[in-house]
Amino acid sequence: MMGISDIKTGKRVVIDGDPYAVLSHEHSKMGRAGAVLRTKLKNLRTGAVLDRTFQGGDKVEEADVVKTKAQYLYREGDSYAFMEMESYDQISLPTSVLNGAERFLTEGIEVILLQFGGTPLTIELPPKVTLRVVDAPPGIRGDSVSSGDKVVKLETGLEITAPLFVKEGERVIVNTERGTYVSRV
Repeated sequence: MMGISDIKTGKRVVIDGDPYAVLSHEHSKMGRAGAVLRTKLKNLRTGAVLDRTFQGGDKVEEADVVKTKAQYLYREGDSYAFMEMESYDQISLPTSVLNGAERFLTEGIEVILLQFGGTPLTIELPPKVTLRVVDAPPGIRGDSVSSGDKVVKLETGLEITAPLFVKEGERVIVNTERGTYVSRV
């Protein structure tokens, strides 16, 4: 069991039987009143975010979330198939639990699979991925000197803003946390 002083950003806790990730925390003590901890928690099963305040004597259970390496295989309807790298078991996750991560998935990419109680919850992407540009409007002659941008479409269907010099067929590095262009390969 963890007291309020042990709850930090990035920790995982169990509340009402569901695993939550602590997105942010703030300790507060006012005058004679007891200390409180205001947190923002994300449900790892549903993706819902909630604000929760813990009082000084509250205890919570630490979530036993297991991280394993997995490889993305293919999409089948509304679900995505992954293979665990150690056991070679195939796991299928619905789009609803991926929370937008499917926009960065290409065949063969390695991800971290989060499991709680033997049940797969979601995936964690690497910080940067390499994707191929499938549609890019041509840059206008004379604009290559300025720092103009254009919207390009990537092989996964994701649209990002990229510099004018990026052309169709090129591979670009994309930040998965913000969904932004980083550089050309």
